[in-house]
Amino acid sequence: MSASISHAKEHLTKESKTTILVVDDEKIIRELCELALRNYRVLQAGTCEEALRLYEREHVDLILSDIMMPGGSGIDLLRQVKALDPNATVIIMTGFVDKEIVLNALKEDADDFINKPLNLLQLKTTIEKALIRKTLKDELATIKRSEELKNTFLSLVSHKLRTPITGVSLFLQNLRTGVFNQEDPAFQQSLVLASDEVRYLGLLVTDLLAFSKVMVNSTDVNKHSCDLNEIVADVLIRCREEHCKFDIELETSPETLPPVPLDASKIRFALYQVIDNAFKFSGESGNVTIKLGSHCDYVFIVVSDTGIGIPESERPKVFEKFYQIDPDHTGQIRGFGLGLFYARDYIRQHGGSISLASEPGLGTTVTISLPLK
Repeated sequence: MSASISHAKEHLTKESKTTILVVDDEKIIRELCELALRNYRVLQAGTCEEALRLYEREHVDLILSDIMMPGGSGIDLLRQVKALDPNATVIIMTGFVDKEIVLNALKEDADDFINKPLNLLQLKTTIEKALIRKTLKDELATIKRSEELKNTFLSLVSHKLRTPITGVSLFLQNLRTGVFNQEDPAFQQSLVLASDEVRYLGLLVTDLLAFSKVMVNSTDVNKHSCDLNEIVADVLIRCREEHCKFDIELETSPETLPPVPLDASKIRFALYQVIDNAFKFSGESGNVTIKLGSHCDYVFIVVSDTGIGIPESERPKVFEKFYQIDPDHTGQIRGFGLGLFYARDYIRQHGGSISLASEPGLGTTVTISLPLK
């Protein structure tokens, strides 16, 4: 634990913009606190309402609040802030020794107390300790989220693999026990289905290997001058061959573009996710259109399809981890619901953006922009 505390102290020393929100109806108290906490960025509020507005608008690491204020108490503020963020750090200042006030504050998960009149040395020490505890809590929360993501991912992989493996296994059992007559059309149909399941398994394994690399190298960006037309063409050919949808009409409009500084592997990955979805949700026929262009200091890639589209209620979720559009509710949409999440992350790492527009039954258009400099 001592190593963790040392790490937390080091983190606090390096963090020069730690923000403290001081809430008190007495201006002189707020000014004295700001003076004592000059090594921090200090925000001031005279009421609970003003404090909440600041908390929702600004990044705040710690709230230092008086207990008694007109228009709402420090307990009210504590309750509302914890409702917004259960991990928020709140220290209560009080000139009262009423046991009920202390118990109410503890019940609402106050992080610490400090008595009035304020001892400025005690104030600084209390805040430093609270911020160290906050750093440790944040680290534990990150570890917990990582564990939850890992468990969700393993559960998803298990679910995705189980159905095709079961289908192939049943086919082989029936073949071994002589249930099939090889001249029977039903055998030929089952053979095609089993072959499709094996192919699907192969694609899932390919996706799994790709995402395992993505998760390991998600933050490294190594840019070189790249030909964006060439990258788009390679990804388009790969997607069409993998989906075997040769009846889909392709429309491309290569543009004369200057070399673009890119991490080619990451942009290939991002483009693959977008174009792969265009094929995946377009049925056996339709159109996939890709346009490239430039404007000011940005290049853009627009990928449009005439597929099933996305309902308005689903659109905000498409860039979330593990989310997949499953119109038939089969649970067997290929992939793991990570493609667009990491595609957006990679594009943002380049200083670019990705947006999506869609209408059910009319298709989807995804626009990617990347800076030239």
